[in-house]
Amino acid sequence: MSNSTKKARLRLRVTAAAETQLRAGHPWVYADSVREHNRSGVVGELAVVFDRKDEFLALGLYDPDSPIRVRILHVGKPQQINDGWWDERLRQALERRRGLFDEQTNGYRLINGESDGWPGLVLDRYDRTLVVKLYSAVWLPRLDELSRLIMAQLQPRHLILRLSRNIQEMARKNISAEDGQMLYGDPDTSGQTCPTFLETGLRFEADVRHGQKTGFFLDQRENRRAVESLSKGRRVLNAFSFSGGFSLYAARGGAAAVTDLDISAHALAAAKQNFELNKNIQAVVECRHELVQADAFEWLGAPGSRQFDLIVLDPPSFAKREAERAGAIRAYERLADLGISHLAHGGILVACSCSAHVTAEEFFAAVRQSAAKCGMKSREIQTTRHAPDHPATFKEAEYLKAIYLQFT
Repeated sequence: MSNSTKKARLRLRVTAAAETQLRAGHPWVYADSVREHNRSGVVGELAVVFDRKDEFLALGLYDPDSPIRVRILHVGKPQQINDGWWDERLRQALERRRGLFDEQTNGYRLINGESDGWPGLVLDRYDRTLVVKLYSAVWLPRLDELSRLIMAQLQPRHLILRLSRNIQEMARKNISAEDGQMLYGDPDTSGQTCPTFLETGLRFEADVRHGQKTGFFLDQRENRRAVESLSKGRRVLNAFSFSGGFSLYAARGGAAAVTDLDISAHALAAAKQNFELNKNIQAVVECRHELVQADAFEWLGAPGSRQFDLIVLDPPSFAKREAERAGAIRAYERLADLGISHLAHGGILVACSCSAHVTAEEFFAAVRQSAAKCGMKSREIQTTRHAPDHPATFKEAEYLKAIYLQFT
């Protein structure tokens, strides 16, 4: 993609600490790390970072209004950023997924932001519908070029744009773009607000234009597969169930019954629809499927304890910022307490976190603390982290973790 400005190249110098972080592979330059620049920059233009010896250090996409002032594209020797460079960068991301999935899975992540060299951008596949989500305004001036690049290499039937809430107003004002907009595809023939895709042979709908993230939680695939392997003959509770992904895997795995618990009627309707899509699978047909609309904390804490043999706790992030970290850790421990209180003898707890501000060690410690004080013995089956199509190459990118405990 071409440079966004014809002015003299924007040149920055940063603190010694920032230089060290960049050489170590960190993909961000924070605003308070910038020591000087040769001129004011505009959002989305290429900025070159020079070191203390006035030698090329890195280049990235500049945002004058963000605490993350530069999102790094390249560190090392100078490179020319042109259409061929972007084309190769996309090919590299696609190559990393080669061999990860067979024909039974056509829903997965193609680009995972900074960890794939595309800072502030993700690209997800739902069969022949692709969804690009922008988390940073630096991509807005390049949206047309980005779309052409994606179309040329991947040739989807539809390309959908999703925008992080913090850049929606700017996108509307500057480039007349809306969250959920179809960048490519025939709206008259698509009906593709909710395309159907395959994951490990199961059919799901993804609300790509209005749903959370890009329409589905693709990052939990491996944990869903693990739950399937543990579900035979069990009564399963899926708390914060969203569209029933864990429940459908559990049903195919031979669960006697599954209960979807979510505060959103829309989410529960999606879960019901996903079960309908898989009525060709006998185990899904035979599994009793219950929908409960309620706040998970309130429902789990209410008098009258229902017992389950496997409970999945997969809440939304409890810590959106660092200041919420301590409260989030307490909330995870409280939720684990409630979940364990509903486990039958021999039951399994699967506790998940997607809070980047809570480390895996802190989260696992909170759940283990609940297990230690519950009065039952427990055995740790496993802990898991990021799926292979969701690599995390730096600390701030590490958000997903899960722990599996069996109680006797």
